[in-house]
Amino acid sequence: MYSQLDNPRAWILPAALAEIAGRAPDRPWLADSEGGTLTFGEALSHSRRAAGWFQALGIAREERVGVFLFNGCDFVTAWLGLGHLAATAVLFNTELRGSFLRHQIADSAVRCLVIDAELVDTLAQIADELPALRTVIVVGPPAAAAALPGLQVLNWPAWQDVSDWSGPGPSPEDIACVMYTSGTSGPSKGVLMPHAHCALYGIGTIECLQLAQGDRYYICLPLFHANGLLMQLGASLLAGIPAYVRRRFSAREWLADIRTRRATVTNLLGAIAGFVIAQPPAPQDRDHELRAVLSAPNLPEHEVQLRERFGVRDVLSGYGMTEVNIPIWGRLGCSVPGAAGWTHRAHFDVRIADPETDVTFGSGEMGEIQVRPKVPFGFMAAYLNAPEKTVEAWRNLWFHTGDAGTMREDGLVTFVDRIKDCIRRRGENISPAEVERVVAALPGVADVVAYAVPSDMPGAEDEIMLALVPEPGATLDCASLLRMAAERLPRFSRPRYLKVVAELPKTATGKVQRAVLRKLGIEGAFDLGS
Repeated sequence: MYSQLDNPRAWILPAALAEIAGRAPDRPWLADSEGGTLTFGEALSHSRRAAGWFQALGIAREERVGVFLFNGCDFVTAWLGLGHLAATAVLFNTELRGSFLRHQIADSAVRCLVIDAELVDTLAQIADELPALRTVIVVGPPAAAAALPGLQVLNWPAWQDVSDWSGPGPSPEDIACVMYTSGTSGPSKGVLMPHAHCALYGIGTIECLQLAQGDRYYICLPLFHANGLLMQLGASLLAGIPAYVRRRFSAREWLADIRTRRATVTNLLGAIAGFVIAQPPAPQDRDHELRAVLSAPNLPEHEVQLRERFGVRDVLSGYGMTEVNIPIWGRLGCSVPGAAGWTHRAHFDVRIADPETDVTFGSGEMGEIQVRPKVPFGFMAAYLNAPEKTVEAWRNLWFHTGDAGTMREDGLVTFVDRIKDCIRRRGENISPAEVERVVAALPGVADVVAYAVPSDMPGAEDEIMLALVPEPGATLDCASLLRMAAERLPRFSRPRYLKVVAELPKTATGKVQRAVLRKLGIEGAFDLGS
């Protein structure tokens, strides 16, 4: 266990790795589904050599470097290497393509990108629209430089020939990484995440799950999100316990992995839990060492299945955002079905307030969940290149989550619904504006709005529905149009339903009334299927 968990000035994950590796260099830490392994000592040595290589390439402190990788030891080595150097890792979702990917790479202005060989063709399609990008480092089989004309293409294993980097490490206030999160009125925003903020995710997990020697973490969620990288991998690093990282989630392999890796703890999302539970029951369902599952949202019907069918003793929930960390946690042995958990009062203030006036509501009243940190740099620093959005979110010195909830006097919070129009599907926040931008560019489309409708699969959160106004005289084939959209969108952003309408309901000021469309449901809509 890292000795500085109570010292916010030492909340730096690379520093924690150095301390634990110094005490127990041969202790196993990380294994991945591709056969890679790292002891704590190897993780430190490899990441320090990667830091030296990045520095030799001209990467400076505070410079942003893109990371476009699948889960695995290479991801972790690159991420920690940039951390040692006090550079900033900009983490890109591996499902991104086209305009989604172009926006994030251009917005972050990275001149160097570490990319999986499998994703090179995806990058090649937009490379000529990224003027800041100069160097691409390919992880995996050597890529032909011809696929990326005009760019310097390097092979990742070259870091192995560099000596360990040594130099001043980062401070807790330095920006460790940028993660993009979707809004409702425009493109996704980059969240600037200080080192202390990143470490606090893991500290909260350790406290919530009471992690100790003998625990083993199973990680099937993507490392480009805070849940996989910071709540889980970060917690395993700080606690000094082993972790197994799967390249991609597989519902079919989930229980087999849990059993084979002798995992004692893991995290799920509502949708992911639903996929696990949907697997056919088997005699081996309770043959494992899993003692706790942290799932958000934790649907009551999922909790029953995880406890009764799979024999998991503790199924906990929590509430958080990339911007605000995890200010609300469940407790071992204290199940309250439907609740998100209790406020983490040591590190956060949480209140329920009127979303328009910011007047605080009383116990049990529904309003907006608003949060602020009690420790320095335990929150996001700002939105990248969006000072007006930062100020808007921080109105009256409280972060406005856009989510509705209630809170009891003892701090138990229940999430009710989203105030914002943001769509959430299969664990991803989706900006309607980005989906609309892609669909609006398709032939025959005059106007379009994207919005959330309930999924017919428990725990799968939302499905995406389009209301579309065709151009005059246009004849639309709904199936073909949705398939064209799917070719241009990440899998998690692909619409399922389409309704052709004569006009969209709008306010007097021209704002589309999504609430009116949601109330109409899916009746009469074309369904592409799940």
